[in-house]
Amino acid sequence: MDLRNLLRHLQASSNVSAIQRATGLNRRTILRYRDWAATHQLLTSPLPPLEHLQQLLATTMPPASPPQTVSSVEPYRALVEQLHAAGVEGTAILQRLKERGYTGTQSSIYRFVRHLEAHRTLPPVRVERDPGTEAQVDFGYAGRMLDVATGKLRKTWAFVMTLSYSRHQFVEFVFDQSLPTRAIACN
Repeated sequence: MDLRNLLRHLQASSNVSAIQRATGLNRRTILRYRDWAATHQLLTSPLPPLEHLQQLLATTMPPASPPQTVSSVEPYRALVEQLHAAGVEGTAILQRLKERGYTGTQSSIYRFVRHLEAHRTLPPVRVERDPGTEAQVDFGYAGRMLDVATGKLRKTWAFVMTLSYSRHQFVEFVFDQSLPTRAIACN
């Protein structure tokens, strides 16, 4: 990061979004440096030499707090896993943990439980069907595409049909998800 360049941007504008676009820095970083620069009257006066700025920064800028990497729920992992497996909801889990000295938030518990569920994926189950008896159909948004009939950009969906026996897929881009569209795409 070029400190002088950032300070010049901070002097020229109070628009954090514009400074973010110009420097590529995170909003929180820009706000930290703006507060620091305001404290040391660097936003209204000419900038001192770079060596002086670096010395001032090294001696007066408080270090950024590192992100928390361990959940406040982690010490209660075994109990949370047991309660969640028994079907106990997040609010009830919070109450049980508070009885044991937990001081965190309900949001922390929900994030922790969601993380537990993400790691418990079930193996895929293949459903066997006889040839020609079943097809699975779905639509997925594909963005905007040119409608050659009107010459305009339109919302477009990918119509996907997968044959259950062979897993062969057919894909066609369509402009709506109506039943007639499904019938035309399937023929």
